Amino acid sequence: MSELHWQKSTYSQEASACLYLATTPTGEILLRESDEPGTVLTTGTHQLGALISALRSSC
Repeated sequence: MSELHWQKSTYSQEASACLYLATTPTGEILLRESDEPGTVLTTGTHQLGALISALRSSC
C-alpha cells in the first residue's frame, strides 16, 4: 500500500485538536485527530458530504 498523505483541515487552528484527512487509492476518506493519531475513521465522499451539510445547517 502506498504511503498516505495526511492533510490538516483548513478549519483547524495552529494549536492541538486538529483534524487530518487522507484519501486511499480506492477513494475512501480517512479522518484522524491530532490528539489520537492511532484512531482512524473511514468514510466515503457521500457520507462525509452529508455530515458536513448537517453540521453547517446546525450552526
